[in-house]
Amino acid sequence: MKKRIIAVNSNCYHGFSIEEAAAGIHAAGFHYIELTATKGWTEHVFPDQSFARLLEVQRLLEAYDLIPFAMSGHTNLMDPEREQDFRNNIRLAKFFGAEYIVSSIGEAHLKDNTIASNEVTAARIAKLVPELEKLDMKLVLEVHGDHGTGAVLSDICGMVGSDRVLINYDTANAIFYGDVDVPADFRGCLNRIGYVHLKDKAGGHKEWNFPALGKGYVPFPELFTMMDEADNLSPYSIEIEFTQAGPKDLAEVDQAVMDSAAYLREQGFEF
Repeated sequence: MKKRIIAVNSNCYHGFSIEEAAAGIHAAGFHYIELTATKGWTEHVFPDQSFARLLEVQRLLEAYDLIPFAMSGHTNLMDPEREQDFRNNIRLAKFFGAEYIVSSIGEAHLKDNTIASNEVTAARIAKLVPELEKLDMKLVLEVHGDHGTGAVLSDICGMVGSDRVLINYDTANAIFYGDVDVPADFRGCLNRIGYVHLKDKAGGHKEWNFPALGKGYVPFPELFTMMDEADNLSPYSIEIEFTQAGPKDLAEVDQAVMDSAAYLREQGFEF
């Protein structure tokens, strides 16, 4: 396997602290972390935290030899009232030294409840490009919700027309939301993939069941081969969301991260 960033999304530790997340990710042997700053869901870091607290998290990550190269700052990008929230998340990501800001697009509905066209969606996202350029960052749009396939996101990214805006291909969301053949959908948008959430899927396609890597049926080896053959060296970030019941305790999360690390090593990765 070609060398690339292999990270863990701190959202794997939804319901637990950033301290617990950092300890578990470090113990599994990883050196990169995708911080989560999702309002009302997982606020491991967030713009409303004090400067002292943000510095404390910086020192924590340094102590665990974890590089915060990306931040998950999900905001509804189609809601004009949330635009400043997302701009604040971009700044927060930059504060931590991140190169990537991750977000889904959100529900692309206009005020009259009609669904926004891809052209309207792309125009909204394009407004963020000057900020991304100024801060030398990339926005990677997650396969999620109404935009649950790589095909639709590839269309939107093409309309935005900036190498600062790429796809974050979530390998399980493409099944859960898009109900697609993942390898075919993945191949079709490969040239616009700039980031990959490695998330496995078990159970029915609409069942919330996202176990440790290798415990479901996402054909990861096929996807890894496609990326290597295309010389696409975009980062991989592990995301584990369990079932709707959630993990029973912290030990279960730590074990799932360990199991995912073991799976990736079996596939030939080093981190």
